[in-house]
Amino acid sequence: MIQDSIHKNYSFIVVGGGMSGICAAIAAARQGLSTAIIQNRPVLGGNASSEIRMHICGADNHGKRKNARETGILEEILLENKYRNPNYDYPIFDSILWEKVHFQDNLDLYLNTHMTQASVIDRKITSISAHQLTTEKVYTFTGDYFADMTGDATLSALAGAEYMIGREASSTFNEPHAPMEADNICMGNTLLFRTLDTGRHVPFIKPQWANTYTEEDLKHREHGATGFNYWWIELGGDMDHTIKDGELIRDDLVKALYGVWDHIKNGGDHGADNYSLDWVGFLPGKRESRRVIGDYILTENDLAGTRHFEDVVAYGGWPMDMHIPGGLRAKLEPTEFIQVPDVYEIPYRCLIAKDLDNLFIGGRIISASHMAFGSTRVMGTCAVIGQAIGSAASIIHRNGETPRDLYTHIKDLQQLLLREDAYIPNITNQDPADQTGCFNIIASSTSIETNTQNMVDGYGRDEGDTLHHWSSGVCDKAMINLTSQEPVWINRVDLKFDSDLSTQIMISMFDNGLHGQSDSLPKELIKDYKIEFYHKGQLVESLDIKDNHYRFRSHQLDQGLLCDQVILDLQSTHGHPSFKVFEIRIY
Repeated sequence: MIQDSIHKNYSFIVVGGGMSGICAAIAAARQGLSTAIIQNRPVLGGNASSEIRMHICGADNHGKRKNARETGILEEILLENKYRNPNYDYPIFDSILWEKVHFQDNLDLYLNTHMTQASVIDRKITSISAHQLTTEKVYTFTGDYFADMTGDATLSALAGAEYMIGREASSTFNEPHAPMEADNICMGNTLLFRTLDTGRHVPFIKPQWANTYTEEDLKHREHGATGFNYWWIELGGDMDHTIKDGELIRDDLVKALYGVWDHIKNGGDHGADNYSLDWVGFLPGKRESRRVIGDYILTENDLAGTRHFEDVVAYGGWPMDMHIPGGLRAKLEPTEFIQVPDVYEIPYRCLIAKDLDNLFIGGRIISASHMAFGSTRVMGTCAVIGQAIGSAASIIHRNGETPRDLYTHIKDLQQLLLREDAYIPNITNQDPADQTGCFNIIASSTSIETNTQNMVDGYGRDEGDTLHHWSSGVCDKAMINLTSQEPVWINRVDLKFDSDLSTQIMISMFDNGLHGQSDSLPKELIKDYKIEFYHKGQLVESLDIKDNHYRFRSHQLDQGLLCDQVILDLQSTHGHPSFKVFEIRIY
């Protein structure tokens, strides 16, 4: 017999365990919010999990845009993966995502738990119901705030939020690349696969149910034995609804995938004689379905014009990546990349459902037109959106507010995000609690193109070709000495190092995702260092850090210290001949 409903109450409930949901839940929990994350699959990561295996694209556009890679919680996760998973194994990445969530204080994880119902009273979600498939437990979750990270906007739809689906006409938002007439067409779903060079001849016997393709059928789609990202094995969104017809689309994709591989193996010389299928996905990666209407709808013109928003809390930079209707059946160029001139801003107003007073919307369902969605949908962008949402929930809970109340003090959210190593274009450190300005900074050596004041100029990274870091120049060791005329009470020291934000570090199966990567951590990262605290010339505390593999390190002191001098002793990197520091903060 299925058990009676189990009641659980949290301050913040995230539904959906993709990269956006993970970052939202961790961000909220780290700020002390009792948080739950509910995921209806056995693993976390969504399209980045071992079930689908898509790499995490973002604003850097495969390393083509300098210093644009996402930082914050996503960077922490990817650096951890780089440190422990040099062979890019997706099941290992699953375990790293599980570890980050499962062992996070204030955060409870519910895997294999499918939400089935939402209750709403006076514009507020009061509870959701969910069934855990592995245990037959039925849960009722009540909470103060909810975040829809389901990808399909399932929670929003169940709660009665208004949403968009398909393509808007060019006249709707005055978008030059939108179609002349609106329709219900969405981008399709994709199944991925991986091949293995066995070193010997391997035959492939085509299943009788598989499709047949000719070179003419695939002439617009690069294909071969290995090194190719077969994202273009894409169906659905035109004749078939990407949600309602999901099972049918999956079956058609399996037929298409094996048909494509048959063509590669048996349809001419593709260099595939020694290759076999090593892994075949059976859960399609979904690009598009519902998009929830928020307090503002982001459009193509906002991206193309790099519009500034006073309530900016996240950013993107991937091209507007518009897939051809019909996908593989269209036999045309599979996508049109409409470039954006620079990183663009995403306002907080796009992350709140307009019809509800306690629902955040994150991931690919944010309030955006179909055209803007072509860029915002990629997982790197979704991840920083998630961190913004989780951080916002922590602030409004502390103040007893609704998500819209935060409009009046959006700077609090912006400063919290910067402090936690998120990047927000055109926003700099204005944190009144940061005491670094009380200290005079001297370094043992400094390269001619940088200076020590770069570490306190308000920027946590270089922007394009503009430098905001201090570098020692080539040396074996370096020391940064911070002194204050009057003693300062110190509880925490935050450091931001260099992790080469112009190079990809994501897990990937494909050449474009692995391009420029080494199998080890970024050489620029500081590996070993000490922080020493002095008062009137006497050492009062010392922190000795070995084998660091993170860009952002926050050192909380068990007890506050009265100090007039702090020394950062940089001892080694992961292979780079000089030391770099982007930011020092003292609280």
